[in-house]
Amino acid sequence: MSVASAIPIYAWHELQHAGMQPVRLALEAATSLLRHPFSPFSFTPWAQSAAAACEMFERTTRRYGKPVWDIASTQGPGGEVAVEPRVVWQRPFCRLVHFARATRQTRVVLPKVLLVAPMSGHHATLLRGTVEALLPGHDVYITDWIDARMVPVTQGGFDLDDYIDYVIAMLQALDADTHVIAVCQPGVPVLAAVSLMEAQNDPHAPLSLTLLAGPIDTRESPTAVNRFAEGKDIDWFRRHVIHTVPLPHPGALRQVYPGFLQLGGFMSMNLDRHVTAHREMFMHLVHGDGESAERHRAFYDEYLAVMDLTAEFFLQTVQTIFIEQRLATGTMVHRGVAVEPARIRRAALLTIEGEADDITGRGQTEAAHRLCSGIPAAAKFHHLQADVGHYGVFNGSRFRAEIAPRIASFIRAAADRVAPVARPRPIAARPALPGSLRRLIGLAAVRRTAAPPPGIHAA
Repeated sequence: MSVASAIPIYAWHELQHAGMQPVRLALEAATSLLRHPFSPFSFTPWAQSAAAACEMFERTTRRYGKPVWDIASTQGPGGEVAVEPRVVWQRPFCRLVHFARATRQTRVVLPKVLLVAPMSGHHATLLRGTVEALLPGHDVYITDWIDARMVPVTQGGFDLDDYIDYVIAMLQALDADTHVIAVCQPGVPVLAAVSLMEAQNDPHAPLSLTLLAGPIDTRESPTAVNRFAEGKDIDWFRRHVIHTVPLPHPGALRQVYPGFLQLGGFMSMNLDRHVTAHREMFMHLVHGDGESAERHRAFYDEYLAVMDLTAEFFLQTVQTIFIEQRLATGTMVHRGVAVEPARIRRAALLTIEGEADDITGRGQTEAAHRLCSGIPAAAKFHHLQADVGHYGVFNGSRFRAEIAPRIASFIRAAADRVAPVARPRPIAARPALPGSLRRLIGLAAVRRTAAPPPGIHAA
């Protein structure tokens, strides 16, 4: 038996990282020396090529830590205003981060949005662009899931049922009048959480639910990811991708789906693109194209920063969503209680898909409209965004220019839809109006909410 086969794969991975540390330090020093502005050789083709090679090798073997939010301000109704990410709620596997404004707009109440980030390998900072696009017109909260290898085993486990419980608890902590946006993986657990809350007439149930590229029914337009999951049983995943966190991590002895294995799966799906991107990065460094090189660094600093998932969460998610499609087939239960999306009546629904999405196929998210039969047709909308893939549904120029404005319009309409009945918003005392005029204003409000927001068609 070889040494490599005798060492568990996670421990072997950590050993390799530790062994490469002196090499990375030497390469960093060499890169600095080769690019030193006072060196007579720093501008020669040889030095530039050598420095580029050193940086590329160092970046390939580096461990990428969790990125920072790096959001210092936003544009508000009264101009630019400083924002600060603050943790306002916390449990062992998640922190709820609020992007708090330094000053309050006294006469403008912004819609409160809970942005549920995917727990699928990357950190919540992957949605930095999503947050930046929403901040000008919304009061944004986001789920900041915690790397499972950083959670001691004494804190217990975390599975899909716990995920749903966390979403419900956060909505209850945020009180009423909240709008929920679920990005990709959270589509099923968030829809389940809202279903359970409305079935219990929970007053903290959200006013609206927006699902971005969520795998609600993976039988629709199955992708390579869906076919791979359906072609394996759950024991195959348990044997091949579940490993034990080694010392000295705080979560040592916890069973996880390691982030480095997930990253390998991510990159293998589009390996040619990543190889091309790194080759172009090398040429940018050689030719001194600093701006293009910095864009590459920014993207891969985020993309290569991954986190572990608990084994129980990953396995239950694969079985429930991808192998058995329990929500779509009406067989999903949460702690013994049936999950029934048809019980949702108060929340408005918006689903958004990408035309070129190779992760969540076309129609998989739109399937939520069929399941949520209790929502009035006038409160259900679907949008198919042309020329974007999975990532473009929640980030990038198309998201900022076309998708984010549709979400904002939908949220405003959803708030106005319930305002006359369930959510009066007295901002300041006003003189009493004649009864006939009050009735006329109420009729106008009803007509106004009957039409879909601009750019969104009814489902």
